[in-house]
Amino acid sequence: MGVPLRISSVRDELDVAMIHRYLSETSYWKRGVALETVRKGIENALCFGGYVNERQVAFARVVTDYTDFAYLRDVFVLPDCQGRGYGRQLVAAVLGDERLRNVGWMLATDDAHALYAGFGFTALDAPQKYMRRPAP
Repeated sequence: MGVPLRISSVRDELDVAMIHRYLSETSYWKRGVALETVRKGIENALCFGGYVNERQVAFARVVTDYTDFAYLRDVFVLPDCQGRGYGRQLVAAVLGDERLRNVGWMLATDDAHALYAGFGFTALDAPQKYMRRPAP
């Protein structure tokens, strides 16, 4: 597998500039997002960084009440570090975090269904019951 991934939820360790660059320039779900929006999202969520030799190479953000609900967002591994199992390690660490032990999870993905299915995520049983109000 190579160099192990160190995973931390210490906010001060996050490379906000790299996170913004990836989300705004590379991701399909947040392309063009403003730096201030990324900063505010990090400040108001439980975030996890994945580090190889002290370089942040992965990120995940959880919007949660720590009681019964968590929404997994903005999960990524930098392109030059993909294919090494880092995404799976990061998701396992997030889902295994003691602070989130009793919550129900939601997420949305266009291309990682197999990854998340391996952690017990399934399609909604009754999607007709769920509604959304998109951001302006």
